[in-house]
Amino acid sequence: MLPRLQHLITVLPWQDWAALALFVFGWIGYALFASRRARVERTLLSSTNHYRRLWMLQVTHRDQRIVDAAITQNLASSPSFWASTTILVIGGLLAVLGTTEKASEFVRDLPFAVRTSLLVLDIKLIVLLSVFVYAFFRFTWSMRVYSFGAILVGAAPNVDVFNDGGADRQEFGDRAGKLMGMAAESFADGLRAYYMSFAVIAWLVSPVFFALGTLAVLWILYRREFRSDVLAILRP
Repeated sequence: MLPRLQHLITVLPWQDWAALALFVFGWIGYALFASRRARVERTLLSSTNHYRRLWMLQVTHRDQRIVDAAITQNLASSPSFWASTTILVIGGLLAVLGTTEKASEFVRDLPFAVRTSLLVLDIKLIVLLSVFVYAFFRFTWSMRVYSFGAILVGAAPNVDVFNDGGADRQEFGDRAGKLMGMAAESFADGLRAYYMSFAVIAWLVSPVFFALGTLAVLWILYRREFRSDVLAILRP
């Protein structure tokens, strides 16, 4: 077991291991940073969660909730589309794994590409495949949570019940808004995986491009979530 592990470690040069470690810890670290930072600073997700709660409060004032059901269905269609797209991407990557030799010839023709063995190329493709598998699970979970949110909206008491004190508007708005926010967070994780996949694609060229791509993607994500013009408009 130990010799096999040592062989696996020596398959990739240290530069590739360093770039891969930067990618993994950078992705995980940024996700934790964004989650904790959202508690003290408005981000795109936390700002839209504020409006999701207001939306759910408005639900308690409406007799007809056809519009709310349509909005929920529309929101669920986005992760559904991305999940279907991700399945196609995963299928394409599995097909490439079966024709690694032809893929290796294509990679050699890329400018500044570092020559690697077929085994190393397989490892890079497996890492890329893992990113899209993670994205698929997050998109499909977002779809399910949106369906739970639709059930919650459909089960909301009538306006008269809220007016008579039979149900708490604040409690319903907080619960339903939080559920919708969880669906949006899962969808955002899937989109973040797509962003990070571009860094892995740069690994096909060289570990230096991989590391630079990881830093560039993390910077873009930070700018979008914390410093974008859209956030300035949405910030309550």
